[in-house]
Amino acid sequence: MTPPGARRAAAMGLRRGRRWLSYQASEQIAAWVASEEPAPPPSDFEGWEPREFFRFEVLHQSKSSGARVGRIHTPHGHVDTPGYVAVATNAALKHVDHTLTDYSEEDGGQQLMFCNSYHLLLQPGGEAVEAAGGLHRFMNRTQPLITDSGGFQVFSLANHSVTDELNSKLNSKKRYPKGTMRVSEAGVVFRSYRDGKLVDLSPEKSVLNQKQLGADIIIPLDELPPFHTPARDLVRSVALTHRWEARSLRTHLADLRQQAMLGVIHGGISRELRTWSAEYISGLPFDGFAIGGSLGRDTAELLGILGTVMPILRADGGRLPPGTRKPVHLLGVGDEGSIRAAAKTGVDTFDSCFPTRLGRHGAALITGGSRINITNSRFKTEYRAVLDEECGCRVCSQGFSRAYLHHLFKAKEPLGPQLLAIHNLRYMERLMKGIRSEILNDML
Repeated sequence: MTPPGARRAAAMGLRRGRRWLSYQASEQIAAWVASEEPAPPPSDFEGWEPREFFRFEVLHQSKSSGARVGRIHTPHGHVDTPGYVAVATNAALKHVDHTLTDYSEEDGGQQLMFCNSYHLLLQPGGEAVEAAGGLHRFMNRTQPLITDSGGFQVFSLANHSVTDELNSKLNSKKRYPKGTMRVSEAGVVFRSYRDGKLVDLSPEKSVLNQKQLGADIIIPLDELPPFHTPARDLVRSVALTHRWEARSLRTHLADLRQQAMLGVIHGGISRELRTWSAEYISGLPFDGFAIGGSLGRDTAELLGILGTVMPILRADGGRLPPGTRKPVHLLGVGDEGSIRAAAKTGVDTFDSCFPTRLGRHGAALITGGSRINITNSRFKTEYRAVLDEECGCRVCSQGFSRAYLHHLFKAKEPLGPQLLAIHNLRYMERLMKGIRSEILNDML
């Protein structure tokens, strides 16, 4: 006999017949899920219809895997997929003039860039960006942009898990202590890392802030608990995120402004919770999906998550108009091994500060998947060797030697990190172009 908790969980969207309800731990999770306040059912929303200003087309489906080559169309141009999305945290790539990367493949050719609404909320503020004509005009970019809700930054900064991307104030002894954050049904109250002031961020305020920024693609507010969160607390977190996302979606649908919204899938490394989240979020009229939250400790755990989530998201095509699909974005993943593995499951886009961060620390990505650290003493006398003979970026094609780049880092010249960041961005574009070619030839 099926336990009552499992029956209630199934009624909430956890489909009957899934084997995860067959063992005790899953029955406990199902009971916890059933005890949570439910989010609004998909029937409370109108069905999704393709947008005139945003669409995703699948150009080729690999015969070897779930990988696909596609194209996302936005008001500011198209994005080829699978594609890498560079992170311009404060509406700027670290150490790189992003206007160089708008058009030129040699300089990275970033079709889509990711800006952090959390940081822009604190400086200069959504109103200031809106007064400037929106984020595209403010940062002098003509191609597509995506912004997040700020949830990742709010929760990860509070847990001090991304200190490498923090403002220099946070890296000093003036860092605000843990425990400066309050989470409730209404939203989250946190302390600004810039001036220590309390900031009240609700799902609705997060959407309105992103409306002021005006990016082509936006993301609703979500809660991001630490990796080692107990299972019971993780259930509460996913349930809260679902309610927040439903509220965010209502706010967005009331004033589209030619923006698309991605629904975020949560649940940590729990197969049960990922199933619940994917089935609920895919039932809502989002324009695409983002896989977020804790993605595991390694590629194996990441693939476990994708193995659960992607079949559900791909099945969403059965509820869409013929020939229509929705793109899937993987949040915060940028290493080559994970990208290749995730692309085989059907993930379309990836964002990460990985290549520019490597460049800041003297590391260059090299053809074949290896990397070198230019600060190593062995490069001091490599006067005629460029970073990568097979690379066509301006750093390599114009003959900047390894010895010169080594000197720049030893002399602490800002030009060093800039040149390596340009090179690494170009590497990522070559990587994604190669992956698309492999899929088109059914090799991936």
